[in-house]
Amino acid sequence: MKDSKFHFHIGMRNFKTALAATLCALLYFPFDRNPTFACIGAVFGTGSDMDNSKLNGGNRLFGTIIGGVLGMLLFRIYIIFYPDGETHLLMLLFIFIGVVLVILASLFFKWPGAIQPGGVVLCIILFNTPVDTYISYSLNRMLDTGIGVAIALLINLLLPRERVHKMADMLNIPHKSE
Repeated sequence: MKDSKFHFHIGMRNFKTALAATLCALLYFPFDRNPTFACIGAVFGTGSDMDNSKLNGGNRLFGTIIGGVLGMLLFRIYIIFYPDGETHLLMLLFIFIGVVLVILASLFFKWPGAIQPGGVVLCIILFNTPVDTYISYSLNRMLDTGIGVAIALLINLLLPRERVHKMADMLNIPHKSE
């Protein structure tokens, strides 16, 4: 019978994820800029190894770019009909078309994992962004996500599992060898 006690373990992925998010926040601190989306990009972009980080970070980054670009285009068309940007029934058509286009673009670029983050960004732009800031909001989300993903990739590049295990062995620190 398996031991049913929960065991807390702070593993390397946990450490690298926390480090990447913290570095994002630190990077933004002197600029008085909100690091939320960079930190989210770092959390999504930190995987168990570099390949996993590229996949997860790529999904997040490309989804944000696809959803951001389509969101800007569709919102621009929408405000031709409703310049105040308030939600009207026509928005239902725009969200339908937008989700279809996010899926098609993600599949076209061979990034099916970009569908969910792309859809999220699309919905935020269409339903929750003021008319006067939708372009800057979209561009900032793409930039912030890119910075977060880049930091996550850098952390995984500098701290690959093999290097960390060698350092732990040299310092006689116990670790899981997976």
